[in-house]
Amino acid sequence: MADDKDVLRDVWFGRIPTCFTLNQDEVTEREAEPYYLLLPRVSYLTLVTDKVKKHFLKVMKADDVEEMWFEYEGTPLKWHYPIGVLFDFHASNTVLPWSITVHFKNFPDRDLLHCPSSSVVEAHFMSCIKEADALKHKGQVINDMQKKDHKQLWMGLQNDKFDQFWAMNRKLMECSTEEGGFRYIPFRIYQTMIERPFIQKLFRPVSPEGTVHSLGDLLKEVYPAALPSDGKQKHFQVVIHGIEPLLETPLQWLSEHLSHPDNFLHICITPVPSD
Repeated sequence: MADDKDVLRDVWFGRIPTCFTLNQDEVTEREAEPYYLLLPRVSYLTLVTDKVKKHFLKVMKADDVEEMWFEYEGTPLKWHYPIGVLFDFHASNTVLPWSITVHFKNFPDRDLLHCPSSSVVEAHFMSCIKEADALKHKGQVINDMQKKDHKQLWMGLQNDKFDQFWAMNRKLMECSTEEGGFRYIPFRIYQTMIERPFIQKLFRPVSPEGTVHSLGDLLKEVYPAALPSDGKQKHFQVVIHGIEPLLETPLQWLSEHLSHPDNFLHICITPVPSD
């Protein structure tokens, strides 16, 4: 049971200082000033950027406005990945504030999903929660909830209400003591976002013999290249919510405390920056 509220709160209230600037090729009536925002790590770009949109629409000609989208250093940012994942994967070694470019034209259909409204984000979010619960509890917990409970999860995220969200989410994080953990850990490992968006496999938090599996055990089976070889230089950082957890950390504890609101443990593997 996720009962360490300090950790849960720290994860929820993680913020990334961000500077939004309009793409220089966009046609404007006057110069567009940058817009600064503290982005919640656990949310989604299209859910928290209404202020950004309003700010830049003031200088845009109506005929030149299509769907808004974002990029960082030439890479379109996928709105359906949590903001913290996008930052950790693409920009964890950048100097803050994170510099994001705003576009209103030339939507990159090959790279991004369209997101015409927040209901699209809600559908994606609930789909992830249902998938995670299928892995953890065969879907029994989420299916036993009423529609208003599902709505409470969504509204908690949408309105940045920690208590509202966790009053319902704690049910999804429960497991019986005898089992010692979930059936499987819902996780996604990002090591490239081009050929294969993420790695996701079935992995139990406890072995059939009762051995508690750690983050290192997961990586050893799923992505061994991320682990440092004996005596050799470390080539990769393993980052969750902007920190590098100890490889000995139990996977069950990480799943209960460091999962995103979608109930997945998002793990970014990035090269160690060269000096």
